[in-house]
Amino acid sequence: MTVSVVLVPSLSISPFLRQTRNARTFPVTLIRCSSSPSSTMEQHPNRVVVCGGGVIGVCTAYFLAKRGAAVTLVEKSAVACAASGKAGGFLALDWCDSGALSSLARASFNLHRSLAQELDGPQSYGYRPLTTLSLSITETESQATPSASGSKPSIVPNWVDGPVRSPRTIGTTDTTAQVHPQLFTRTLISKAVENYGAEVVIGKLESVEVEEGRVKSVALEGGRVIESDAVVLALGPWSCKLELLSSIFRVHGLKAHSIVLEPKNPDAITPHALFLTYHPSQGGKPLDPEVYPRPTGEVYLCGMSAEEEVPDDPEQIVGNPEAIEVLKRVAKTVSSQLGEGEAEVKVEQACFLPCTDDSVPVIGEVPGIRGCYVATGHSCWGILNGPATGAAMAELVLDGRATIVDLTVFSPARFAGRSRRGKV
Repeated sequence: MTVSVVLVPSLSISPFLRQTRNARTFPVTLIRCSSSPSSTMEQHPNRVVVCGGGVIGVCTAYFLAKRGAAVTLVEKSAVACAASGKAGGFLALDWCDSGALSSLARASFNLHRSLAQELDGPQSYGYRPLTTLSLSITETESQATPSASGSKPSIVPNWVDGPVRSPRTIGTTDTTAQVHPQLFTRTLISKAVENYGAEVVIGKLESVEVEEGRVKSVALEGGRVIESDAVVLALGPWSCKLELLSSIFRVHGLKAHSIVLEPKNPDAITPHALFLTYHPSQGGKPLDPEVYPRPTGEVYLCGMSAEEEVPDDPEQIVGNPEAIEVLKRVAKTVSSQLGEGEAEVKVEQACFLPCTDDSVPVIGEVPGIRGCYVATGHSCWGILNGPATGAAMAELVLDGRATIVDLTVFSPARFAGRSRRGKV
């Protein structure tokens, strides 16, 4: 077997502003495979392979490793290379209370708070509470202009100087917060590697090997085989590419666009998340973009979503130019400080959110295959629900049941079972 070990240098974490503007590396050892024959993990009673380096897979690997499992995380491209690195990182305690996600979201919001204390989240990955506002705004043909003197409600921050209407507070610092999603995900995998002995393997999952109804190993492109007692498939929108899962349920990709701006005067941008009802100047259906200032001094805007075919490689994902231009118009309409000439567009990007047909994540053991688990379909709430999903998966894999949250409603058994082959 031929491997190369790549040591990625540690971040300078002080101050957080300079860290996140100038660096995107993290301390972790990556094992890269090339045309290797079979290899076996060191014997361990709890050998677990987690497939997928997004927030769900990383949180699962973190909590498994913390509890003493021998964890190998397999990722095709790079940790947090897709939606987990390009999301907004918005967290809400009670926004899912009316549906199946209620207990998962509440548990996860509180876990985010605990992790931020444990891992120095404010400095490591930009964790902070937020005030969240709902606003209605109509695009004009001209550049954004300040609201009429004396007409702007007091809850609207000064940097929001566009023609906003109907503002209301929909989240307080007790109920809404944020993280920088890429840094959050990479901080967790770094801790799993450094503190608990997890391994990260960059390689493409080819198949899950099943013998007599139980997981035996996973096979990677190039010939490497990793034997395991359990496998967790946290493949996000790429779940649809694996027959083992696609034969049971459907996961489709919702392509969402975003831009990251760096205003000239970042200190003027207060921590207010904005959920907009945006009326384009040319008429038509209102849009619902979102605006998240970050502690880095950057401002993140997202929206313009549509279902599209998920490409095989996350590196192939690019934004649609028309959608990106709309987000730039939204930015300058919301605030004169976010318009052209006042803010640099640092990133134009898109990612795919994993969605299920019933809008409920799939979390649990795959029916008929002992030791094979799945965690996917979190849609826009993946960053929020990553910690509780990971903690619950660790309990399910190691203890046989989850106590942090009842996973019954998320079980893949809710879908009609179909026959599977020994090698999938």
